[in-house]
Order: sequence, then C-alpha cells, then structure tokens
Amino acid sequence: MLKKKTLKKKTLKKTLTHFDAKGNAVMVDVSAKATTVREAVAKGTVFMQAATLRLIKARKVKKGDVLAVAQLAGITAAKRTPDMIPLCHPIALSSVAVDLTCDVKAKAVRITATCKVTGQTGVEMEALTAVAAAALTVYDMCKSADRAMRISDIRLVKKSGGKSGTFEQK
Repeated sequence: MLKKKTLKKKTLKKTLTHFDAKGNAVMVDVSAKATTVREAVAKGTVFMQAATLRLIKARKVKKGDVLAVAQLAGITAAKRTPDMIPLCHPIALSSVAVDLTCDVKAKAVRITATCKVTGQTGVEMEALTAVAAAALTVYDMCKSADRAMRISDIRLVKKSGGKSGTFEQK
C-alpha cells in the first residue's frame, strides 16, 4: 500500500532509462543531474523454524554470530553494488546501516538497510543489495540447521532526494 507518493506518472517507455532508442542497454548519464542528499531504505525477511531462530538469538550457530556477520555482509554488499549490478553507478556512499532483528512471533529475522549519499544518483540499489546479501548470509550461516528457510519480501520502502522526489510505502 502506498503511504506517500510524490513521483510523477510517466509512460512506461520514459521510465526505462537504461535503454537507448535502439533498445541497447546503457548506463544513464547523470552528469546534468543536481547533486542532492539522497536516501533509500529497503527491507526483507528470512523466515525459519523456531528452533533456528533460538540458535541465532543464543549465538549458538556453529559458524558464529549470525546477526553480526550478516550485518557486515550487508554493509559490504552495499559498497560493492556496482560490481554486481552492471548498469549501477559507482557512488561514494555517505553511510550504510543494516539492522537485523529477531521476530519470535513470525519466526523470522527482519532486515532493514538504510543507505545515504550526496550525489547525482540514488541509492535504492545499494539498500536493496544490502538486504539481499544480509538475508543470504543468514541463510548460509544457518542452512545446516534449517534448509527450509525462506527469504522473502525484499523491497524498497522509502526513497528521498533527487528530481523524482519522495517515495514511501509500508
């Protein structure tokens, strides 16, 4: 559900900025864009068995402190996003925060990543990549105890800064 949306409606053709007139993939030229403070927040969830979540909370997973390692993996991934996403601009991130919390009721680890930059392009891909890498790290570290874990709902929940304005959803 959209909570607040100030993005202007555009035709589909105009929103696909990574293609030239012939349909070839291109990196968007951001040189004419204004330098502004930009922020993006992404979220995701790793669902698991209750016993697996208890192991994580008790720091009894054989590979180590799952939440700490996944947090570092998310931060590292955000910094390396252009190495994984071919048309993503390399940017000098101002900050990356990755928060992992145990949700006992849902039998899940909830992940939130917030990325900030002062620049000419946004940080949505960095925030999404941070969440994905943190979730994959949780899975990797716990797979010997629970191969049925499910990574779910990786999504952008907030974006601000730049010409297109603010986007926010729950």
